[in-house]
Amino acid sequence: MFQFILYPFNLLVNSLEGVGRYIELMVSMFRSIFSWHKYLSLTIDHMYHIGILSIPIVILTSLFSGMVTSVQAAYQFESGFVPNWFVGSIVGESILLELAPMMTALVMTGRIGATIAAEIGTMRVSEQIDALESLSFDPISFLILPRILAAAVMFPVLVIIADCFGIIGGLIAAINSMDVSHQEFIRGLRNWFRPWDAWFGLIKGLFFGIAITSIACYQGYYTTGGATGVGKSTTSAVVISCVAIVFLDYILAAILL
Repeated sequence: MFQFILYPFNLLVNSLEGVGRYIELMVSMFRSIFSWHKYLSLTIDHMYHIGILSIPIVILTSLFSGMVTSVQAAYQFESGFVPNWFVGSIVGESILLELAPMMTALVMTGRIGATIAAEIGTMRVSEQIDALESLSFDPISFLILPRILAAAVMFPVLVIIADCFGIIGGLIAAINSMDVSHQEFIRGLRNWFRPWDAWFGLIKGLFFGIAITSIACYQGYYTTGGATGVGKSTTSAVVISCVAIVFLDYILAAILL
């Protein structure tokens, strides 16, 4: 009973301690950002694994997200009071503002966040990071900086790909489910389009990418407890990243829209 009463207090203390260590790690990383050119080859390698290898899953996810949005819009338009070309506007705004960056971030949390946490966590429990430190080699610059820089570059690129294929998916579904011609769909798409909507999605992609990789790096870097600890760190990285994405989504929308 006494432990149950103390649980919220202990959870708060542990959370604040974790936030402090995360900030300390990010400060150390930013101190070494001016030496990014030393790790250019590593950054390019991580850009390939984070960005290029993720393109198929991003295309698949965004394609079906656009299709679902279009089908749901068609269901709402069954009354006949709303012109069919409005479906293009709804799909375009939904994809650019929310679905493309959000779905991309959630998919990448499972694919990239878990991978990074497991990789660095394994290096920690196998004492590879300790070996780097004993050789006066900065593990933060070597392990964390290239991954975060790669994510900052590639996540907006993935969002652009998700935008394109999400709209294509919406167009395909609209033609099949509502008998909307591609001219009508494009008319609706252009009618409500604002350039800032596209830029807003890219900004969200940038922040989501940095958040996912930095949280995964933090969880992996402070892993303890052997193989079991690696599993816990990987799970924590995915869960915390998902919460951080939703939180950032609201904050960015409240500030920038």
